[in-house]
Amino acid sequence: QLQLVESGGGLVQSGGSLRLSCAASGYTLDYYDVAWFRQAPGKEREGVSCISSSGSSSGGSANYADSVRGRFTISRDGAKNTVYLQMNSLKPEDTAVYYCNARRDMEYWGKGTLVTVSS
Repeated sequence: QLQLVESGGGLVQSGGSLRLSCAASGYTLDYYDVAWFRQAPGKEREGVSCISSSGSSSGGSANYADSVRGRFTISRDGAKNTVYLQMNSLKPEDTAVYYCNARRDMEYWGKGTLVTVSS
């Protein structure tokens, strides 16, 4: 079974940067479409960014929510079986628990990592 562990969250000032990691074990993450979601207090979980599997026809293409496009970058490191979310120019509204999600025949979730952006 695929297991996902997020890390890299923390407290950062507005305008700062963080890099989140989603480390996988059990299976090769390259075979999965991977997405980052976030859930702010009192709000529904929302999709932030996704990257298609390395073996798909789109070959690892990335997509972003309008709210983070140009500030966040999703990437893969196959050797480390990890997907990253580089977050720059962070804003207080980016404050949320960030979750990693992987999908293929089944869907898997990590437990999340908290990102807090102070103004």
